[in-house]
Amino acid sequence: MGVQVRFEDRVWQVTGLAGGRVYLVAGDGASACVLACALVAAPGFAVIGASAAPPVVPVLWETVPLAAQERALAWLRHIREVETGLPGGPGSGVPRPEYDPQARTLAEREAAKARELTGLGWARVSRSTVQRMRLVYGRQGLWGLVDKRHLRGPSPAGRADERVVAAVLEALRRCRGRRKTTIRQVIELTERIVADTHGPHQVRLPARSSLYRLVKALADPAEPPGSAARTATAAGRAGGPPAALRPAERVQVATARLSVGAVGEDGAGVEVAVTAALDEASGCVLAAVLHPEQDGPVELSVLLAEMAVPRPLRPGWPALLEQAHTGGPVRRLMSLPDRIKATASRPAAVPETLVLGQEPAGITSAHLTVCESLGISLEPAPLRTVGARRGALRTLQVLAGLFTRHAAAARPPATATDENRADEADGAYWSMPQLQDLLDEWILAVWHHRPQEQLRHPLLPRAGLAPQEMWEVLLGAAGRVPLPLAGQHYGELLPARRCAVTESGIRLGGRRYDDACLGEHRGRGERFEVHHHPHDPRQVFVRLSDGLLHAVPWAQGGHGLRPFDELLRRRAGGVLTRRTTGTGAGADGGAQPGSDRTGPAPGTAPRGQAAAAGGAGAGGTAAVEPGGFGVYDAEAEAGQW
Repeated sequence: MGVQVRFEDRVWQVTGLAGGRVYLVAGDGASACVLACALVAAPGFAVIGASAAPPVVPVLWETVPLAAQERALAWLRHIREVETGLPGGPGSGVPRPEYDPQARTLAEREAAKARELTGLGWARVSRSTVQRMRLVYGRQGLWGLVDKRHLRGPSPAGRADERVVAAVLEALRRCRGRRKTTIRQVIELTERIVADTHGPHQVRLPARSSLYRLVKALADPAEPPGSAARTATAAGRAGGPPAALRPAERVQVATARLSVGAVGEDGAGVEVAVTAALDEASGCVLAAVLHPEQDGPVELSVLLAEMAVPRPLRPGWPALLEQAHTGGPVRRLMSLPDRIKATASRPAAVPETLVLGQEPAGITSAHLTVCESLGISLEPAPLRTVGARRGALRTLQVLAGLFTRHAAAARPPATATDENRADEADGAYWSMPQLQDLLDEWILAVWHHRPQEQLRHPLLPRAGLAPQEMWEVLLGAAGRVPLPLAGQHYGELLPARRCAVTESGIRLGGRRYDDACLGEHRGRGERFEVHHHPHDPRQVFVRLSDGLLHAVPWAQGGHGLRPFDELLRRRAGGVLTRRTTGTGAGADGGAQPGSDRTGPAPGTAPRGQAAAAGGAGAGGTAAVEPGGFGVYDAEAEAGQW
């Protein structure tokens, strides 16, 4: 509090923080109360005296060939050594004399690095080259060090198998730091890795001479095979990590399995896991992403987009929420207006430190650069002090157990006419988008307002606070609001790939996305940068010629949320399940295609049942002669169902 901000072309002073709202007072005595997420997203907002936030680097690392990735990472270590004196950054060792910032100027360190790289065999490296790479790294991060010529696409002629390249990189990683390792040993280790990963004689290896050149090309020129690593791992701190005292100071990432299954995109049942980002100080869930367990961890950039960008600021969020609210269960925990109001005050912030356990979210070098540009520190949970990790994992397991009960209770009861229930995929009822919507609503309505034992003040041991209450308490005590990102950053943080814009739109993951903004770009053969949420297929973001990301909705997104289409989805899933298992007849009572078995005609009783019914009598059927049919009885037929 006490900070001056610029809002609506006026200078205001922050006088209070409560309930996710900021109280402002102007110089002429005027006062205002604004939601924190709306304040930071307002046009012209700025904190007076604070430096501007660095731009978010787009996550396009997956589109870069492996050789270009290795080259950019090598440049990254050299630039860090020029700027700090240490290849691994501050605190990673002792600087070499020619790169000591206390004894050498920046120009001298750049000239020394140019001489070193030239001696290592790098072509056309001068002091101006080192300076240019250092400046572009300061503006764009790791993405600025990538050779953009590689984005034209790899040539299929004369290139090694990607599986062999991955094995060479893994062998180089295992041999890093060993003084007596030779290139021949790296090649032999590569052959063993390929055989263990893909099976013996499943991948054709190039000749030894080609492998020799491949190892030389992929090895870091500053650390060739056989050289010791320059950096060493520092000794772990005793006593564990410090306790968090501010909101979003330390955020723990953990993954837990749910006991409820979901219907996958192929109609089969899938095991579901939840990866969540939990604020250590308040216990609030800043992000919770459901995903199939077999797909592996959620990418770190997706978690950052979920926790750092408030939902009301995301493109098209009100319409998407209304669709999801319509397609869920009949009995809701919150009405749509109440949910919109509660979502506006849900905690969202850029974390100061992310604590990752032994099974962290998917991390790449591009994600590390994004964290560096946002000022986020990554901290692994040490093996010797795993108390913090166990606490986050235990809390998430409790959350998963309580939500499993809610998802089972929200499922409508089976009726006598619901013939498809027995054919549902592994007992799963909800689809993945529906289950994610249920989780978001349950966190807002239940979890954030449920008192927790670990949220007790030492002087008030008999009263536990709820996560939302603890967030407000710490927000007022800390005197600062952890600022979230703006709405346009949501798409920038999501994973990206390059797709063509056809006459029917963009096709990605078996879905079609279309919007009027794609009109002039259709059918030209040009591939555009498309950002997508791997676990939310409702929209994608495409970067057009104006350099901005445009939200493009799923063309058939509304069909999966209407009640009638939801019934069709469940019945189609039952048909796919029976096709996979090969048991039972179709929903119309006929035999499966290709089967030799033929059943009785519709409206007739089987011979054995008709004969057991006896002769004509009350509620019975007439006796069946050989080769004949029994008389149809509606009551007996209804009893069979």
